[in-house]
Amino acid sequence: MAQPFWKEKRLEDLSLDEWESLCDGCARCCLIKLEDMDTGEHHYTDVVCNLLDQGACRCTDYRNRSVRVPTCVAVSMESLPKIAHWMPSTCAYRLLWQGEDLRWWHPLVSGDPETVHLAGISVRGRVVSETEIPEEEQEFRIVDWPHWDVLGTSSNGD
Repeated sequence: MAQPFWKEKRLEDLSLDEWESLCDGCARCCLIKLEDMDTGEHHYTDVVCNLLDQGACRCTDYRNRSVRVPTCVAVSMESLPKIAHWMPSTCAYRLLWQGEDLRWWHPLVSGDPETVHLAGISVRGRVVSETEIPEEEQEFRIVDWPHWDVLGTSSNGD
């Protein structure tokens, strides 16, 4: 029996379609992140990019997101070593890059794109658009759930 492509191939050998299918649709990467300038620590807020469709947990202008939102970082093999430390510990790209497997709720494993939402992994129902929160108030919106795995249990000690 053949293994799934993410178990057979290295990340750098994936086709574009395979790479894109690794996104589980959680939209945690769309959360506004703040960096503590004194410690270098990154903190997640419950504020999301204005391009996020909060119900679908997908970008409304994926193709042009980096142009429309210059701070949007595209996940690629080149960027992964630089950004993995602030990506959610549940992110498929980070997991596979670290040599771990996809979680049971990932659509490629479950066969159902809704399991990421049913498992409580996605941002659906938890966030507010950056258009509704002034930038100077975002520091008061810091949350710790972006690194939680299923049902609020911490994953990878993050």
